[in-house]
Amino acid sequence: MRILFDQGVPVPLRQHLSMYEVSTAYEREWSTLRNGKLLNAAELAGFDVFLTTDQNLRYEQNISDRSLAIVILSTTSWPRIKQVTCQVLAALQTARAGQFHFVEIP
Repeated sequence: MRILFDQGVPVPLRQHLSMYEVSTAYEREWSTLRNGKLLNAAELAGFDVFLTTDQNLRYEQNISDRSLAIVILSTTSWPRIKQVTCQVLAALQTARAGQFHFVEIP
């Protein structure tokens, strides 16, 4: 599975996803692309999942025809995300193209 991290996703999460191929929007030099253009670039590059903390994305984008899934984390806080990496992994494993998956992090 190929995963693209959006700007707000804490990079240390990558260490917990070593079984997947993970890239960041910054590494791809896509940090200036926004929403639809970023999703288009991710699709063209063959990513399966777009991981973001942008909770508004699900209201701004219709992704039913997209070839990637979007997993949304409810926070950018690494200490909080670190406590529930198993929930993030479960969301990634069940993510399906054309669907949003929301991970509520206490």
